[in-house]
Amino acid sequence: MLLFLLKRIGAGLVLLVAATAGTFFLAHLAISDPTAALLGSTATPEQQAALALKLGLDRPVLVQFLDWAGHAVRGDLGLSWRSFQPVSEQILQRVPVTLSIVTFALLLAALFGTLFGVLAGLNPGGVFDRVIQAVTVVLFALPGFWLSLVLVLWFAVRLQWFPAIGYVSPADSMTGWLRSITRPSVSLALGAIVMVAEQLRNQVMTVSRLDYIRTLKSRGLPKSRIRMHVLRNAAPTAITVLAVMFTGLLSGAVVVEAIFSMPGLGQLTQSSAQMGDIPMLLGITAATVFFLVLVYILLDIVLGWVNPKVRIR
Repeated sequence: MLLFLLKRIGAGLVLLVAATAGTFFLAHLAISDPTAALLGSTATPEQQAALALKLGLDRPVLVQFLDWAGHAVRGDLGLSWRSFQPVSEQILQRVPVTLSIVTFALLLAALFGTLFGVLAGLNPGGVFDRVIQAVTVVLFALPGFWLSLVLVLWFAVRLQWFPAIGYVSPADSMTGWLRSITRPSVSLALGAIVMVAEQLRNQVMTVSRLDYIRTLKSRGLPKSRIRMHVLRNAAPTAITVLAVMFTGLLSGAVVVEAIFSMPGLGQLTQSSAQMGDIPMLLGITAATVFFLVLVYILLDIVLGWVNPKVRIR
């Protein structure tokens, strides 16, 4: 098991290096002169040249990346080009917001996706199964940002159950925090719920047709025990889909945070890209990849516990 985890950690480190390097060089290709965006249209060429010298943009791009990587290994992600504040501090201020939204959305997807998928898979062709299929088609067809706007208009403006925009820290008010993250989390979770439900439904139906399940039925085992066998063998699919959904939810947070005015990593990514703040983009990329690697390592541990055959791969 230890060797299994070491391989996963090594693959995660390779992914971290590749992602940050790709972000760095692509950002430099896309943003040829970040000083123009940082200083504004009224800046003179002399001011731009002075800022470029201060930021070290006069050095070769490879040297700039190696210098950043050398500091990043020691935990120093550098200074933001926009505010000249430590990147790590600004990311740490935004991480709780994004993780609150994404984690709550993932819990909703796990709870309702599993419930709907199991009910539909154990009764294929039934009324509930047909309803799930119809809802899946509708939610996949509707844009996510449109659903977010509908949630704002209906629950915040019309019913006034939740605040329309903004974020409340749990340190200030636990109730306010839950009310502020509910709408963006539900908006993110809708697509994930139908994805988990659809995949789990198909897997439950597949496992239910296997020969050993038929053998258990022929031996007269109670339906409850047979269903436990089915669910145990279908569980790895649901767990894997949830881990993959975490990546999609992080990406979707960029749009959702903009709609609901949430001060998270998504909003910070958008503003940093517009301003050409490459150190901040690198820091956000490193933080995002770190969380993804952590999630997939936890996924491998859970899958290894559920299905020991995974550990010998």
